[in-house]
Amino acid sequence: MAQGKVTESTETDLRLAEAYRHYPATERLTYLDVAARGLLSDEVRAAIDAHLEARTFHGVKKEEYFELVERTRIRFANLINAHPDEVALAKNVSEGLNMVAASLPWQPGDNVIVCPELEHPNNVYCWLNLKRRGVEVRTVPSRDGHMPVDEMVGRIDDRTRLLTVSTVTFAPGFRTEIERLGHTCRERGVFFLVDAAQSCGVLHTDVVTSNIDGLAVSTQKGLLALYGMGFLYCRHTWSEQIHPAYLSRFGVDLGDSHEAAMGSTVYTLMRGTRRFDLGNYNFLGCAAAEAAMGQLLAYDTRNIERYVVGLAHRLARGFIELGLPVCGGRPGPHLAHIVSVGELGSGTHYGTEDERFNKLFTFLNEHAVRLSIRRGILRFSLHLYNTLKDVERVLDLTEQWLTGYRLDGRTKG
Repeated sequence: MAQGKVTESTETDLRLAEAYRHYPATERLTYLDVAARGLLSDEVRAAIDAHLEARTFHGVKKEEYFELVERTRIRFANLINAHPDEVALAKNVSEGLNMVAASLPWQPGDNVIVCPELEHPNNVYCWLNLKRRGVEVRTVPSRDGHMPVDEMVGRIDDRTRLLTVSTVTFAPGFRTEIERLGHTCRERGVFFLVDAAQSCGVLHTDVVTSNIDGLAVSTQKGLLALYGMGFLYCRHTWSEQIHPAYLSRFGVDLGDSHEAAMGSTVYTLMRGTRRFDLGNYNFLGCAAAEAAMGQLLAYDTRNIERYVVGLAHRLARGFIELGLPVCGGRPGPHLAHIVSVGELGSGTHYGTEDERFNKLFTFLNEHAVRLSIRRGILRFSLHLYNTLKDVERVLDLTEQWLTGYRLDGRTKG
């Protein structure tokens, strides 16, 4: 490249390096906790305020709310390369997963494959609940914190109806080989369901190229919006075969009739995944999600992934240079935007069994660094509002703490 020439990639990186200016919390915090919840931008706050202003003072035509719902549905579909008819609105990931679990036509002797050690409990209990219907839950142990793809593939047989994984694990936060699992499940006619809570909005998601049949996500993490809102994607080929376990007016196709209109007792389900929509929507959640996804689409999640993963790899290398045990070792294809430090499973959500890391966690929090403890490890997670300065600040603070700890065996400050 000629000296001084600015490429499109460079311009994009410069824009992303300035993205933090849209997120006011970054003025007060070094925020590395999107795996718990993301930050709200000025634009999202403005959308929330405008929604509340209209609801409080001006009255609202409900038709305008329904238009908001459709814009939000379309934006999510665009974000994951789906058709809007393949998207239903949900409260959260848990509801999206349960929509699928409760609605597939299970038969006694069918089985589902899952790795409980690496999943959030809500991607475990919905499958255990199927045991009462005679469904076998085939649990597969993790492999050094990695999703055991080979073992999961090896457990598939002619009675396997569904295989489920997290795109990025709950803890320690490694990537799953989604494309490989998707390809195998598609070949074998197995429903491939992913929990995208820890990836959607941060990492580029393409349900078509990944052969994903179902995807559940909430909006408070990588989608940078509010709690109480989520989406379910279900591939058209599957959704048209499924009768939802719960049915409301919005799941029934009555054409342009009013939302409260009652058709006959013989009814037609809505197209595709729309049949899973239940009752009135979280309109405030839609206002926030529409604004947030608009920003994500403007940056392009392919660019966001490249930028954020680069920061995470720099953080991981820095921790290793400081002598800290980074889960998964040196950064490679397994590492996305989550960097975990410690020994997996050596504690709870509230602390680790290694007092050093409990003290480091406290020290960082006292210096306005936000992170989480999950399953006994310190979890640092980044998004587009993070910068190289954030990474260097965390590493500098960690080095300060380590120096004090090594000098006298206890935390100073």
